Amino acid sequence: MILDRLGKELLYFDGGMGTLLQAKGLLPGELPETWNLIHPEEIVDIHRQYYEAGSDIVLTNTFGANALKFHNSKYGLKEIIDAAVANVRKAAALGVHDGRKTYAALDVGPTGKLLKPVGDLGFAEAYKAFREVVRYGEEAGADLIHIETMSDTYEVKAAVLAAKENTKLPVTVTMIFDEKGKLLTGGDVPSVVAMLEGLRVDALGINCGLGPEQMLPILKELMEYASVPVIVKPNAGLPKQRDGEVYYDVEPDRFADAMEQILGMGACVIGGCCGTTPDHIRAMTKMAGRRKPKALAPNEDTIVSSYGRAVILNKKPVIIGERINPTGKKKFKQALKDHDIDYILKEGVTQQDMGAHILDVNVGLPDIDEAAMMRETVTELQSVTSLPLQIDTVDIRAMETAMRIYNGKPMINSVNGKQESMDAVFPLVQKYGGAVVALTLDEEGIPGTARGRCEIAGRIIEEAARYGIKKKDIVVDVLAMTISSEPEGAKTTLEALRLVRETYGVCTVLGVSNISFGLPCRPVINANFYTMALQNGLSAGIINPSSEDMMRSYTSFCALMNYDENCEEYIRRYGGQNGEARTAPSASLTLKDAIEKGLKEEAHHAASELLGTKAPLEIIDRHLIPALDEVGKGFEKGTVFLPQLLMSADAAKIAFAVLKSSLSENGQEAQKKDKVILATVRGDIHDIGKNIVKVLLENYSFDVIDLGKDVPPETIAECAVREDVKLVGLSALMTTTVVSMEDTIKLLRREKPDCKVMVGGAVLNQEYADMIGADFYGKDAMQSVYYAQELFG
Repeated sequence: MILDRLGKELLYFDGGMGTLLQAKGLLPGELPETWNLIHPEEIVDIHRQYYEAGSDIVLTNTFGANALKFHNSKYGLKEIIDAAVANVRKAAALGVHDGRKTYAALDVGPTGKLLKPVGDLGFAEAYKAFREVVRYGEEAGADLIHIETMSDTYEVKAAVLAAKENTKLPVTVTMIFDEKGKLLTGGDVPSVVAMLEGLRVDALGINCGLGPEQMLPILKELMEYASVPVIVKPNAGLPKQRDGEVYYDVEPDRFADAMEQILGMGACVIGGCCGTTPDHIRAMTKMAGRRKPKALAPNEDTIVSSYGRAVILNKKPVIIGERINPTGKKKFKQALKDHDIDYILKEGVTQQDMGAHILDVNVGLPDIDEAAMMRETVTELQSVTSLPLQIDTVDIRAMETAMRIYNGKPMINSVNGKQESMDAVFPLVQKYGGAVVALTLDEEGIPGTARGRCEIAGRIIEEAARYGIKKKDIVVDVLAMTISSEPEGAKTTLEALRLVRETYGVCTVLGVSNISFGLPCRPVINANFYTMALQNGLSAGIINPSSEDMMRSYTSFCALMNYDENCEEYIRRYGGQNGEARTAPSASLTLKDAIEKGLKEEAHHAASELLGTKAPLEIIDRHLIPALDEVGKGFEKGTVFLPQLLMSADAAKIAFAVLKSSLSENGQEAQKKDKVILATVRGDIHDIGKNIVKVLLENYSFDVIDLGKDVPPETIAECAVREDVKLVGLSALMTTTVVSMEDTIKLLRREKPDCKVMVGGAVLNQEYADMIGADFYGKDAMQSVYYAQELFG
């Protein structure tokens, strides 16, 4: 099996497929996967060339083969996948002459859609689409499943779960990062690695989007955080255009030289992506031979993650916000009973603003469906905050529901030393991944001594190992006992903290406020105990970040212990004229705040309130648009991620609807800006980028004409002439369809010479945009909005 070789031997993938198919006659708009059936000899020939070039693993020609893309095809999905695997098998028989063991990898690409809540594809629907593909692939005889070119952690989680739950095949994953080391939806390297390793993938890495040199900084991070074999499959440099054809600027010898550097950094499975050919792979395999890969150095950090942020617990102490929990909170209990999701979201974003790093989420009340409420709360929270979540429940059904749809690697609160607890929780952590909180209690209760609690922690760690759960993913809670009833409780807890850290080297967590139940002026006790706990090795405190006493304790400790470099956070917090810290926002958010935070109901309420004193057009100009501008600037700087950008756009859309209704009642109309046509070019069925640009342009009041995907040049030109449009936006994601973009631009120049054209997509860059005659290249959605604003003044 390939698993016996991964990480121990150097293995080679194949290279690109799209440009080779174009050279063989693939037409614009033609689905490459159909060639498995209509031109099998051409597909076999490409696979054979890669095997002869030294590839050990060859991908089936199924990158876009899923029910979402093939629902209108005359060819059945199973028929295509059966043929694709058979073509690889036939090519191996023809092209492998040295007796080496080779593998047919089922190639699984993205659906081309964004998942809810930021897109229109449900997680369950994505899972079903991937499930169908991987089942067919295993039945057809694939040796492994390779999920590649993924730009969204949520989509790749659906794909991995589908593969793991429905096949027995090894699963490898490569993601597509930009030059800043970010996914389209905001994920960074540590957050991606944490989630994928939690899901137990067999190898992970990077492919597409960048040439080998541009991948080096990302690979450096991958090697720092990964504990499984790392795959690297770069493009052959950057796409260019010559005589009407796309080519890539890194020749085989230069590609091989760059791959030698990549091997030196620790990659152990290498290959090529867009623009690479059998010549590139031959040069690479000749250079590297059968050398042994660099030994893996497993990462020992305790990491939890969201879609866009990783939090490392065993470095600087971490704050877990405690406010999304009904215990002792009448308003929160009522919000749960009233199904007031907006109240819960506001608690989440407030805690983020006040300095929390992780949010505890507990929605357990006797008279509600906890599993359903947990699902909805987690889904909505991860659409308005990039903070990782701590799933806090004793209900196993609610726990699994949340873990399944969580976009990242969560904290799980909790497991304890009772056998029934470990039997229930550890299989979920094994399956979905997570850093699990281990409470030091068992069938006998909570030991009264630090040594007793430490022993329970040891037994939990030992039991977890039986499930393949590493020690780094156990976070021990030695339990803070209230000193009003147990006078020695604080001393025992502090000693247990110290003992657990010294004995097992694991991270620790405490619900700090438990220490003061029944006492007056609780914040004083809490803050002082918190400082003592931090000094004794507390990694994460579950606290109220809006409590100034607690935050003073935390900020001072970090400054004193040099966790706060140059005391920057301390100065930022207390460096004002009177040394006053920032305060929690008021219960009623402004329209600007609501839009920036993506709170739809709050945006509706704030817009309605403003109408009592201000005119609708004034609200749009002075409140709504400035809020969108602020979010756009954050997106440009990398402090706001795509899901937050789109949720802010949704909140703005709701506010605008309120204002538009008021204008209509008064016989007025909101000023419509100029028309903009958007289209994905002929032959390309991906519309993620186009849809994002559409949402943002509409929020800036542009009149968007969305022609959809796979749009012929003639349709775009006819619409531009008919509607007298001055700006057209074209999108392409596939190497095989960028030629259609040039054809469209040429036709627009002839039919509508006063029309400007902006272009974007994963396979484009500024140089290529210039070559095909575009007026503007938008590297992201906000750039397109800025260009439209500039163009129309």
